[in-house]
Amino acid sequence: MFLDVAVIYCKAGNGGDGVVAWHREKYVATGGPDGGDGGNGGSIYFQADHSMNTLISFRYTQHWNAENGANGAGKKCSGKSGADLIIKVPCGTIIRDAETNGIIADVFNDGEKVLVFKGGRGGRGNARFATPTHRSPGYSEHGEKTEKRKIKLELKTIADVGLVGFPNVGKSTLLSVISAARPKIANYHFTTLSPNLGMVEYFGDSFVVADIPGLIEGASEGVGLGHSFLRHVERVRVIVHLIDIAGSEGRNPIEDYKAIRKELENYSIDLANLPEIIVANKCDLLYGDETTIAELEELTGEKVIQISAATTEGVQELKREIALKLKELPPLAPLEFEPFVYEEKDRSSFEINVENGIYYVTGGYVEELARRVVLSDYDSFRWFQRCLRDKGVIDALKEAGMQDGDTVCIMDIEFEYTL
Repeated sequence: MFLDVAVIYCKAGNGGDGVVAWHREKYVATGGPDGGDGGNGGSIYFQADHSMNTLISFRYTQHWNAENGANGAGKKCSGKSGADLIIKVPCGTIIRDAETNGIIADVFNDGEKVLVFKGGRGGRGNARFATPTHRSPGYSEHGEKTEKRKIKLELKTIADVGLVGFPNVGKSTLLSVISAARPKIANYHFTTLSPNLGMVEYFGDSFVVADIPGLIEGASEGVGLGHSFLRHVERVRVIVHLIDIAGSEGRNPIEDYKAIRKELENYSIDLANLPEIIVANKCDLLYGDETTIAELEELTGEKVIQISAATTEGVQELKREIALKLKELPPLAPLEFEPFVYEEKDRSSFEINVENGIYYVTGGYVEELARRVVLSDYDSFRWFQRCLRDKGVIDALKEAGMQDGDTVCIMDIEFEYTL
């Protein structure tokens, strides 16, 4: 089963907590603080794997969590860092933030590994807080907690050439003739339900051809299968536009060409401006009448290559034309985009709100400060208050009207201010 869009949830590992411990050893009267740091949480990487060609595995596993860091221990032992999580995806997968649709990364080349979510930092043990004037800190730091993020994976097939055209014009047959690919071939519309890739060799040159499921009028607006698979044409360097020149489906070949061109333009101007090779297929059914081919050449101003995929007539000329065209063009490359970056966590600001006589202090600074101390410990709480004074939080509370005996609420801690 082919799947080219998937929504998953990712969470990097939390940092482990630092610990409070004291050195205890015979004949050592004052061992001092001995608590170790917590380990860092595991990060999440995405890695391109050429052996994958669909995102189907993400349909059944939507939650991906890296390992948390372990807590610290006594004897200044640091906790073990969480293992990184490497998520393998097909080459050409675009990673987007699901909320903003911003592009985080384009995992393009085989083996390429991209860091998407960094693990949380481990908390420091009480040994790290010891100073010459504060030799016995009785508090440690909690590990940093990470957020779960919703992201969207979007596969855009990497190929040099894209075969486009109405259903049943012979794209799959042509792919089976020029390469070793064996797509399903049948005489009904939408036989091809997902892009098929084939490697084509031509006198030492090689290129990848993608058979894109049949487009119809209105495809750029979601009609038929075209809207789902037009994204796979975006990366190609050359479009091979196949036309049923014999009109075996009862359609007009000229109108078919105009309709497909309109859909490409409606979907993306860049896509419509790609170099195009126009191919008249099923020429074996024309019986010498080449009027339509002449009209098509007059309309486009381009030479129309005549082939019959069923009999392989003209196929070598088509391969030669594609190889020559590709030599004139730059190689395939990842998308050019402004990377989406998640907003850095606020660690310095704070604000004060007064409601019903209670002073509420919120913001990144107090949240970060609360993470770094154990507020139930007297020694730790005293250090917490000193930090509030040094940062100017106490002065800001006084400016807001705080008096002796007023209630102050910081995070989940509520206390009475006394002079």
